[in-house]
Amino acid sequence: MKNIFITITFFISLGITAETHIVKMLNQGPEGIMIFEPSVLDVDVGDTVIFEATDAAHNSESIDGMIPNGASSWSGSLSKNISVTFDVPGVYGYQCTPHSMMAMVGLIRVGKNVDNLESLKAIAEIKKSSFVMNKDRLESYINSL
Repeated sequence: MKNIFITITFFISLGITAETHIVKMLNQGPEGIMIFEPSVLDVDVGDTVIFEATDAAHNSESIDGMIPNGASSWSGSLSKNISVTFDVPGVYGYQCTPHSMMAMVGLIRVGKNVDNLESLKAIAEIKKSSFVMNKDRLESYINSL
């Protein structure tokens, strides 16, 4: 009975302390054109991020190979908000699918954990070759972690 109480208390406390963050999908912002704002975000395990379709024709989609092992990928619809809860610590890379060639990308670090950073850097180097502009944007975001 004591173990059940401790387990229930643990999961209830996770729900109470979890926060919701907003990331705007923008045509233009302080960092230039085709950006997420904020572009780099730190959250705790259990927090939720709402990718807000502030400007039309954007989405949020995790980048293959740029999420921690065991984490769930996501792919939002164009011009629609999507809510993602982060339960696995590590660094997540994401993009706006139609504007990925313009380096409309972002990073979320969950739980201050960077265990997957080296593999993320390797994928980012390959991804960079597909950018037609803002070629250093993703690398700059990685270096800010």
